[in-house]
Amino acid sequence: MRMSIRCKTFSNKPKPFPSPPRKRRPTRQAPPSSSLTTRDLTVRMKVKKLQKLVPGGQGLQPDRLLLRAADYILHLRSQVNVLQALSKIYDHI
Repeated sequence: MRMSIRCKTFSNKPKPFPSPPRKRRPTRQAPPSSSLTTRDLTVRMKVKKLQKLVPGGQGLQPDRLLLRAADYILHLRSQVNVLQALSKIYDHI
């Protein structure tokens, strides 16, 4: 007894337009494990500089440091807004 299984996704009909060939993504090569890349060193230097600028930033992990820096920027911006408002008030006196 012979059974015929037919898949619905495959058919004998030709496609109206052939699909374009897929582009291959370039493969990333792993950086050398023994030494840090210049990019890694640059990022580390920038993190250290940011730790010095942000109050309470010393010793924070980079993800927490960026959150603290964003909060600090908002805080500084609000201080600028207050000082600008006070300046306008005292200019009219």
